[in-house]
Amino acid sequence: MKNVICLDKSFSTTRLLTKKKPKNANNFNKNFESFLFYPRNEDEVIKGGLRHKGYFKESYAGKPLISIITVVFNCVDHLEETILSVINQTYDNVEFIIIDGGSTDGTLDIIKKYSDKIDYWLCERDNGIYDAWNKALKISSGQWIGFLGADDFYEFNALQHYVKKINQLKEVEFISSQSSLITKDKRSLKKIGKAWNWNDFSIYMNVAHVGSLHNRSLFEEYGFYDTDFKVCGDYEFLLRAGNKLKAGYVDQVLCSTRNIGISHGGSHSVFKEIYKAKFKNNTRPTIIHIYIDTLWAKLKWIISSWYYNKRI
Repeated sequence: MKNVICLDKSFSTTRLLTKKKPKNANNFNKNFESFLFYPRNEDEVIKGGLRHKGYFKESYAGKPLISIITVVFNCVDHLEETILSVINQTYDNVEFIIIDGGSTDGTLDIIKKYSDKIDYWLCERDNGIYDAWNKALKISSGQWIGFLGADDFYEFNALQHYVKKINQLKEVEFISSQSSLITKDKRSLKKIGKAWNWNDFSIYMNVAHVGSLHNRSLFEEYGFYDTDFKVCGDYEFLLRAGNKLKAGYVDQVLCSTRNIGISHGGSHSVFKEIYKAKFKNNTRPTIIHIYIDTLWAKLKWIISSWYYNKRI
C-alpha cells in the first residue's frame, strides 16, 4: 500500500489515510450521485473532519474500505459510546461519517471532541433519518457501507468479523449478523437477526439492519432511500432487490441496539409502512397476500413485545 499515512495507530479511522482523492468522488451515476464534499445549501452548515484537512480513504485488496454512517439528533447520552465503538475497532480501514440534524443538547460538542478521528461530519437540519442517510451516502467513499444508530454500538472486533466473511463470499452484496437488543441501561433483552432468506424477508424484517453492511453496488443499482418512509425505509430498500439479493450472515452478536429507537415502537404507523413497502415492490401476488403477511408480522411483534416487556 503506497503513500499510506498513519496519523495515530491507536484508532481504526486514523491508520490508513492518503492525500490522494478517492476515485468515486464527484461521481454522477444516475442512481447514486456522490460528492467529495457535500454541496452548500441555504442553511447555515457546520462541518469538519479529516477530509476537510485533506485526508482521504480508499479500498485495498483484501482490505475493503468500510464507511460507517451515524445520524444523530439530540442524543448526548449515548453518542460518545457509539463513536468509541467505531474508532476503537480492530479493523483499520474505516471511514466514519456523522450527520447531525441540528442538535441543541450538547451532541455537537461530542462530535467536535472526536473531529480528528471522524472522516466527515455535518450539522444541518434534515427531513428525517432517511434524508440524513442519503446525505451521508453521497459523501461516502467505502466499498461497503453500514449504518449505526446513535443509541447503538459495535462489539470490539465486529468489523473484522464482517470483513472475514466478505472475503470468503466474493459475490455478497449485503451482510448482517445478530444484534443484542438492550434496555437504556444496557440490560440484555434478546438476540435479534437471522440469516436473510426471501421467504421470511418478504413477510417481515427478519434481519438485524443495525450495523449490517451494504455493498456500494446496491446503491448504484437501486438508488437512495425513499424519504417518504419515516420508519421502514431500510426494509423497503432491501425489498427492491427481491429474491435476487446476494446476502451473507455472521452467526454471532456483532452490535447492540437499545430498544428506544423509532423502529422499536411497533405502532400502527410502522405496520402501515411495512404494507406500503411490500405494495411498492410487488412482493406478493395480490394485495390480499400483502395484507395477510402484514397482519402476521404484527401478530409476531405483539407476542414478542408482550414476552420481553415483562423483562424490562
